[in-house]
Amino acid sequence: MREFLTDVILVANWVLLGHVALFHLVTLLLVLAGARRVWRNRHWQGSEGHGETFASPLTPAVSILVPAHDEEAGILDTLSAALGQRYPALEVVLVDDGSTDRTFELVAARYGLTQVTPRPTACLQVDGEVLSTHRATTGDPLTVIRKTSVGRRSDALNAAINHARHPLICMVDADSLLETEALLQVSRPFVEDPDNVVATGGVIRAANGAVTDRGTVVEPRLARRWVVRVQVLEYLRSFLLGRTGWADAQALLIISGAFGLFRRDLVVEVGGLDAHSLAEDAELVVTLQEHLRRQKRPHRIVFVPEPVCWTEVPETWGVLGRQRKRWSHGLGQLLWKHRRMIGNPRYGTIGLLALPFFLLFELLGPVIELVGLSAVVTSFVLGLVHPATAALMLVLAIALGVLLSATAIAVEELTYHRYGRGRDLLTLMGAAVVEHLWFRWAHSWYRLRGLVAALLRQAPVWTAMPRTGFSGSRPVAEAPAVSLAS
Repeated sequence: MREFLTDVILVANWVLLGHVALFHLVTLLLVLAGARRVWRNRHWQGSEGHGETFASPLTPAVSILVPAHDEEAGILDTLSAALGQRYPALEVVLVDDGSTDRTFELVAARYGLTQVTPRPTACLQVDGEVLSTHRATTGDPLTVIRKTSVGRRSDALNAAINHARHPLICMVDADSLLETEALLQVSRPFVEDPDNVVATGGVIRAANGAVTDRGTVVEPRLARRWVVRVQVLEYLRSFLLGRTGWADAQALLIISGAFGLFRRDLVVEVGGLDAHSLAEDAELVVTLQEHLRRQKRPHRIVFVPEPVCWTEVPETWGVLGRQRKRWSHGLGQLLWKHRRMIGNPRYGTIGLLALPFFLLFELLGPVIELVGLSAVVTSFVLGLVHPATAALMLVLAIALGVLLSATAIAVEELTYHRYGRGRDLLTLMGAAVVEHLWFRWAHSWYRLRGLVAALLRQAPVWTAMPRTGFSGSRPVAEAPAVSLAS
């Protein structure tokens, strides 16, 4: 029996080592492919080409959809950034999803809202009761919908889609700031290939610690909390390089709900966003691809590494834990719902590469990592593994992770150079080491809890993240509050 247990522990050690090595190898290939695309995109014709997109009669109009629940801390900045987009034709549809704070009052005072008769353009199912519809009297193309909340972001977005008037819809979180030309840049693929492009996504970056002014990020800076700094690094790897690599392989699964552009007719065709999914953004992307592949309709989903949307990320472990548990739970829901696609060549690289990768490394990864770590510690205590061997495995795992992070930092510095201060770059390198010493293991624990929730078929629970507002923004208390009857 002792020999059997010893063999099991040793096998677990090698499984962990193999899992870590394979994960970092695949991720490195994605990062290198993404770095190549970022470099090529950076040396594209640039602002001149964006000017052509702005002037082109083929540039489709866009409806920016903003679901909001208790977002008084930053909603005015978000709307200012959305309405300030350099784009030929757009509207903003804000859904006040049962806010209990001054979200609606602040918006009403700033934009002089007046109640109007709603004119829906679609009939997607919305569980929350739509209470009223309002329009801005300041000349801004802003529509505000008030509805009761059912605790699901997807329900608010479906309500917004029902009132959107333009052929493209851009989903933006209520704590996000779009750079001035972000919409123009992310819409370019629709102009270049209008017959095939069905969705595009852009880069998300952490705004925590940045200096902002009326919806514009004036100076990106790193927050003081290490839990935020590591997330900045995560976003660099994931959005700047990882998703760019997946898109080049025609296997992009996720366009962030914080900044994604979709063809409205196709979203309505598939029934809108899944009301019961905790990963409604990824769920929509996968559903669109499954739907179009089944009908053998040509399509492309593109990731553009240039346009940037700045958003708040969790600043405490408690909030981060709830967010990552929700993400893992949502991923489990998505993979179960679309399980017929996993490993199925009918769905191309999505079925053969992306879905198996997310199943093995994202959903089941925490199980392998935590069981493997326990096996390594047990082996060390029982003397089954030489201390030098255990140390070598640890150093190898950390070195591979730091290499990936260093690549992302280098690409950021050589292309977009958002963080101009040298100490910020050094801090990011420090975060690359910190991530693998303790952040990764805490993250694995949160993801494991989400996996358990998915396996137990627990009812989806979406919890809003507390907002602190943007640094340098005008304090909420200074804005006048006007209460309007619904």
